Amino acid sequence: MKIIMYGTEICPDCVAAKAQLGELTAVELDYRNITKNTATLKEFLRHRDHDEMFQPVKEEGRIGIPLFILEDGTQTFDIADFIDDVKSQPVPNACSIDGKGC
Repeated sequence: MKIIMYGTEICPDCVAAKAQLGELTAVELDYRNITKNTATLKEFLRHRDHDEMFQPVKEEGRIGIPLFILEDGTQTFDIADFIDDVKSQPVPNACSIDGKGC
């Protein structure tokens, strides 16, 4: 299964999710660090600015990472809904602006 993950190395939730997914042999992870370059940040913001799923995230002052996009285009903040191996190790999501995680 191919998964695109938007995140950053300064978000503890993203670091944990990336590590968990990296351990799964059935997952081909395309990790996109939103703080590495402006192009990747803009790519993420196109999702964030135009998708209804981000509305509650923005209202609560969260960023919306980690964001996972599955092969079929499904977007989720909780990859455990789609990958059984991750269900036993849930990762908080949608990192808060205050840097404390969720």
